[in-house]
Amino acid sequence: MDFGLAFSFPFQDEEWVKKVVLTAVISLIPLIGQLALIGWLVELTRRVIRGDAEPLPDWADFGGILVLGLKMFAIGFVYALPLMFLAIPMAIVDALVDYESAAAIYTIVTMCFSCFAVIYGLALAFFVPAAVGELAATDNLSAAINPANIIAHVRAAPSAYLLAFLGTIVAGFLSGFGIILCFVGVILTAVYASAVQGHLYGQAYLEATNA
Repeated sequence: MDFGLAFSFPFQDEEWVKKVVLTAVISLIPLIGQLALIGWLVELTRRVIRGDAEPLPDWADFGGILVLGLKMFAIGFVYALPLMFLAIPMAIVDALVDYESAAAIYTIVTMCFSCFAVIYGLALAFFVPAAVGELAATDNLSAAINPANIIAHVRAAPSAYLLAFLGTIVAGFLSGFGIILCFVGVILTAVYASAVQGHLYGQAYLEATNA
C-alpha cells in the first residue's frame, strides 16, 4: 500500500478544487448531503479499485452516488444492531431501577456495556473498510453485510486494513484542523478526510484480493 499517496492524490487531480468544493456544498444538504458524502467515498473507493487515473469523483451521476450512500448506511445500520439491542435494555433498566438501592449493580452493568461498546466500535472501525471495498467492487449489498466475507478479506491482508484503520484516525485528526478556519474549513477538511479514507479502503481491498 502507498500510505502517503492516499493523502496527496486529491491534489493531483486538475479539477480537485471544483470537486472538493462542490462535494462540501452538497454535504451541507440536510440528511441527503451526508448520505451523498458517504456514497462519494464509496465511489472513490470503486475508482481506486478499478485503477482510474483520477479517482476523485465528480457529481455527474448524483443519483448513483446517493444510492451508494444509502446502501452504505444500511450496512452500517446492520453492523450497529448489536449495540442497539444492548442499549435498549440498558435504557429500560435506567428508567426503572432505583439508582440508590442498586448503585453497585447498575455501575457494574454500565461499565460492562461501555467496555463492550468501545471494543465493538474499534472492531467496526477496523472491519468496515472491507465492507466499503466489497460494496464498491461488487455493488452487492448482501456480500458487504456478510461478516464471514468481510473477515475473510481482513484475514487476507491484515496489515493493509491496519493501515486503513490508522489512516482513518489520521484523516479524522487532520479534519479537526478545519476548526481553525471556522465552519467552511471544517466542511472542506471533512471532504478531504473522506477522500483519504476512500483511497485507503480501495488500496486495502486490492491488497486483499491480490493476496
